[in-house]
Amino acid sequence: MKKVNIGDTDLEVARINFGGNVFGWTLDEKQSFEILDAFVDAGFNFLDTADTYSWWVNGVGGQSEAIIGKWMKSRSNRNQLVVATKVGSETKEHPNDISKKHILKSVDESLQRLQTDHIDLYYTHFDDNVTPVEETLSAYDEIIKAGKVRHIAASNLSPERLLESFRISEENNLPKYVALQPHYNLVERGNYESQYADLVDNHGLSVMPYYSLASGFLTGKYRSEDDLNKSVRGEGVRKYLNEKGLNIIKALDTISEKYNSKPATVSLAWLMAKPHIAAPIVSATSKSQLQTLFDAPKLNLDREDLELLEIASK
Repeated sequence: MKKVNIGDTDLEVARINFGGNVFGWTLDEKQSFEILDAFVDAGFNFLDTADTYSWWVNGVGGQSEAIIGKWMKSRSNRNQLVVATKVGSETKEHPNDISKKHILKSVDESLQRLQTDHIDLYYTHFDDNVTPVEETLSAYDEIIKAGKVRHIAASNLSPERLLESFRISEENNLPKYVALQPHYNLVERGNYESQYADLVDNHGLSVMPYYSLASGFLTGKYRSEDDLNKSVRGEGVRKYLNEKGLNIIKALDTISEKYNSKPATVSLAWLMAKPHIAAPIVSATSKSQLQTLFDAPKLNLDREDLELLEIASK
């Protein structure tokens, strides 16, 4: 299994990052264990979760981390994995919060749920746009020095706050973000490519896109309004049922047929062909869906394929 390093760290990850938001939400504990077993049995090692998954179910979250923690303990495989989690998201109890007080409290709670003594990659999940950047970074400095976290990364931060973070890290010898988790896929290109791509390049960040399959739209499952009731996420893809979206699906169909593959596999292969993309974040709720993800790192799209997708998705 080919692995890549995250930024300039020694964290080596296979090129699919499993998104743990489904654990404790659309998958119960037993089903989650089965999916996790299949994922690592196929040679993958990178898990993504957050302290607040799935707060929309119980108001506070924590289910995903707890399930991953129980699974790692039962399999005694913590040292074979790279585990990423996040801090700062809202729940029904509090708004977005990246204050030092909240980070110091939250990291201990995450470690307890994950049943581990360290987190490999710790993300600022959402910016509260209030806490001074230096306060957030000093909290990370404290927990890195304590051995609780190895490296930090950023998700939903503005380019301006990211740049400020890099400046303050440099000036004050504080930890620096090594990775970015943006919203990026074939139907959502504009914001990342215009606002973040140069920043990523300049600072040597690794990129782990979320919504890599556009909430399932890029699987090809949704081709008309009649298809929207196929899953609980169906209504979320209605906005893609337009000329551009359907042109992308048509291009994916063409390339899928060429390689005897699936639209989702081709979509992920397109992401992996982009500069600095380390491991797209994708979830699955069945082993058949997992195979579609597993095939993506093996699919090398040629120039003709990439041009077809570029034109359809512009």
